[in-house]
Amino acid sequence: MAVTFTDLVELMRRLRAPDGCPWDREQTYATLAPMLLEEAYEAFDAVEAAREGRASELCDELGDLLFQIVFYAQVATERGEFAIDDVVAAIHEKMVRRHPHVFGTESADDTATVLKNWEAIKAEERRAAGKNEDAQSSILDGVSAKAPALMEAHQLATKAARVGFDWTNIGDVFAKLREEIDELEAAIKERDAKQQPTSEDAGNINVRDEVGDILFAVSNVARHLKIEPEAAAKLANRKFRCRFRFIEQALRADGKRFEDVTLDEMETFWQAAKRAERDVRSESG
Repeated sequence: MAVTFTDLVELMRRLRAPDGCPWDREQTYATLAPMLLEEAYEAFDAVEAAREGRASELCDELGDLLFQIVFYAQVATERGEFAIDDVVAAIHEKMVRRHPHVFGTESADDTATVLKNWEAIKAEERRAAGKNEDAQSSILDGVSAKAPALMEAHQLATKAARVGFDWTNIGDVFAKLREEIDELEAAIKERDAKQQPTSEDAGNINVRDEVGDILFAVSNVARHLKIEPEAAAKLANRKFRCRFRFIEQALRADGKRFEDVTLDEMETFWQAAKRAERDVRSESG
């Protein structure tokens, strides 16, 4: 018999029942929060696995994430605040309201128009909820400052772009990136010209700021190329892990340690790891 969403909701209710699981009964909004974030990240990572042909991993991780949502809704039900049906109804109503070009009489022939209308509808929703715009309000208020920095940068620039604050083409973004790199080099030279700068020295602070500007510019390069920067950074981290592990394994095979080899020798192993990656891709592709 096929399992339904209702079965999952009932399972959660059973786990939280007096004769259910002691651990599940102890959970609260606060204790669930780290797990919600962890499951979201694991689902995020599984997207890359799905792109590589392992869609079952994404399926599993989406299930774990869905379970967290059902878990939260069950806790809320017990607190008399809302139920899972309210969650479903709220998102259904919101999506219908924000797609008037699909469910209403408006038209939108391209993505840019859809996103512009989306922001206008959200602004109207805030006004209807009594969240009137004032001198301190911003369209960026909806971007969480608790998000990972690259993800936050991507979302901030995306929000600004929807109202026309954006570079017109990728060439302009690259020009900005080069400008930021030049400013970083200048800041480093200025810092190093001073005698024994400390970590709290203004020169070091300026260097840190310029590095941040470069990362922000890089996130905008990714955005213009329609690449999610957090996912790209995760992929780069994964490649580094694999290649560095290749170096470690090669050294062990030769009975050597890091202190026994030069940087050039490690670079040789690194290039061998890259060649191995290309061979795997060519065989699978």
